[in-house]
Amino acid sequence: MKRNMITLAAGAAAVCLMTTSVNAEETKPKRQLKNNMIVKTNITPKSVDNLSDMFKEGVFYGRLRMNSFKWDWANDDTSNLDNHAFGLGGSMRYKTASYMGVSAMAGLYYTDSPFESLRMSQADIGSTKAGKDTFSRYNVKNSGNYSMAVLAEANLQYKISNTKIIAGRQIFESVITRSNDTKMIPNTFEGTVVEMKEIPNTRIRGAYFTAQKLRDHTEFHDVITFKDSAGDSWGNNDDSAVHKGLSFNNFTAAGDDTAHELIVVDARNKSIKGLKLDLTYAAVPGVVSSIIGEVNYKIALPNGYSLTPGVRYMHQMDNGGGDVGGATLKGGLGLDKAAVAGNLGYTDRFTLDASLVMARLTLRKGPLKAQIGYSAVGDNADIVAPWRGFPTGGYTRAMAQYNWYANTKTYAAEVNYDFGKAGLVPGFSALFRFAMQDFDEAKQAAGVQADSNILHMDFRESFTPDLYAKIRVGLVDAKDRESGVNKDSYNEYRFELNYLF
Repeated sequence: MKRNMITLAAGAAAVCLMTTSVNAEETKPKRQLKNNMIVKTNITPKSVDNLSDMFKEGVFYGRLRMNSFKWDWANDDTSNLDNHAFGLGGSMRYKTASYMGVSAMAGLYYTDSPFESLRMSQADIGSTKAGKDTFSRYNVKNSGNYSMAVLAEANLQYKISNTKIIAGRQIFESVITRSNDTKMIPNTFEGTVVEMKEIPNTRIRGAYFTAQKLRDHTEFHDVITFKDSAGDSWGNNDDSAVHKGLSFNNFTAAGDDTAHELIVVDARNKSIKGLKLDLTYAAVPGVVSSIIGEVNYKIALPNGYSLTPGVRYMHQMDNGGGDVGGATLKGGLGLDKAAVAGNLGYTDRFTLDASLVMARLTLRKGPLKAQIGYSAVGDNADIVAPWRGFPTGGYTRAMAQYNWYANTKTYAAEVNYDFGKAGLVPGFSALFRFAMQDFDEAKQAAGVQADSNILHMDFRESFTPDLYAKIRVGLVDAKDRESGVNKDSYNEYRFELNYLF
């Protein structure tokens, strides 16, 4: 494993280092990609004074993209099948100009896996891991169709003063919800968002969502229910972090509704220099809710350095979902598992009460970012968050890892260096992240993985202001399960290209 890690790191670095960038234009491009591959828009439509100009002065945003994946299990057996995936496609978004505060936007996304040799067969499609978002497993299984076309965004906006209302299909980035746009199609929501910036240095938002469309879906679905009325595991919310006990059949058996809403209210304040305060309330009424508080304070140090300590605390409250789905995300303690003896390592079988605490120290100077982090989940229930906003994200989460199971502790360290900003290699940056995950062995009966060490590496190159390439590598060295089988060790490789226009 160690030799493979060194060889892979050197090879990936060499590929990126041999590339050179074209000189960037002095003016900012229409759009840019952040390090997490989320798009930052620099040029937006202006306000106009008549209806015809509202559409005439609108702006189109295009994106072509390619993603490829290879997942190599250390123990390749029938339950751990080596897998690969490939996606080719893009998106076209259009935003009108604003007339009397009103504007509209729409985003059409498309992806296909056209080459049989670069995708899993229809029979093995369920074994695909990281690359599953390049197609719809539901569509492949039921119709053999590896392509997806979806109107993931379509909304109306109204702005008055410093308040904005958005109604329809949209991206909503928060601590609990994310577009997580690292594959082919983003995670989006259907509903209404109100954002207010009337108070200086303060942003307050309220969101009411009636449906969600995960990245590998072509239709919007319930925000929390696992499986559909036909019992199809991919016919509703099938996110990797979904609570499988909160299923259609379990909600029905409990006499509960299978249609739910997601409410998010958050506030951010930056009134004090260097201090950022965040408070979030999220709820699926009648199921589960949570309050998340976060404090980050930037301290200036000599010689241009800064040190930012940060703390995030999440308190999850059971609002009825525990009696339906049980304490574990894997679903082994739900109503349909009444015959299961014991609590599978959990303290209380029918609860979703939980807590999660995180802390980090971030050192920055120019092109350098270095961080250490820690997270600990209380020993009660798992954290429920199937909306692509990872609870430990930014603190201890490594690529493709889910470390918010009950009684899990994680220690992480990372270094991110921008060689382009340092004047060494134009457009090139690299990230190295190492995480040690300490899971509760008693909960392996519920499906929780074994303790593991993860080395995660990103190598990113901006050839031009519009063309980006990224290599991602994840090396996971896990202990054997209590059964004596190594089910959790693997190597993962990703390559992606993005062109914005």
